[in-house]
Amino acid sequence: MRATKFTAVTAAAIFSISLAACGSDDSGTDQPAAAPATTSPAPMMASDAPVMANFGGGCAAVPTDPSDKGSFQAMAQVPVATAASGNPLLSTLVTAVKQAGLVDSLNSADGITVFAPTNDAFKKIPAADLKKVLADKKTLTDILTYHVVPGKLTPSDLSGTHKTLEGKDLSVMGSGEDFQVDGAASVICGNVQTANANVYIIDTVLMPKS
Repeated sequence: MRATKFTAVTAAAIFSISLAACGSDDSGTDQPAAAPATTSPAPMMASDAPVMANFGGGCAAVPTDPSDKGSFQAMAQVPVATAASGNPLLSTLVTAVKQAGLVDSLNSADGITVFAPTNDAFKKIPAADLKKVLADKKTLTDILTYHVVPGKLTPSDLSGTHKTLEGKDLSVMGSGEDFQVDGAASVICGNVQTANANVYIIDTVLMPKS
């Protein structure tokens, strides 16, 4: 009986010491472990958000390598005109923006929405007419600023009538991932994030109403 009692007491003491040791080890490791557990998902979500928010079949043409300056991740870090210069879908638009002298204005704007025509959208314009427009700075500026709306419009804000920087109203119809702009253009890649703008890539160049 005494041996049994001694063994029980000894076992209890050893168990107690083991718990204390585990407790001190846990407290030493829990503190640093707790910080990554709560903070590491947040940066991941923040960096992934622009990618997850994009929609439309045209998004497949955007580079997927984050190190590529035309990728969604890279575009989200820089202002809109700079972001467009890295996107392979928008090289003609970038040329037009430079020709109109709008790079600094767009890059310094505080929260805008840009409807960005693709290279193929510009190809729908007869070559002679496009050349003439590119040579006329006022006409070109009017056309380009008609593609820009103040405020960063999310997809849920997009449908409706919006005043453009050119001064005239632009209308958007649709919902979800299906939007028509001015009844002429379809959004083929939507909600592309840049540092100062939301971009909706469209398949037709918009023309201000006379």
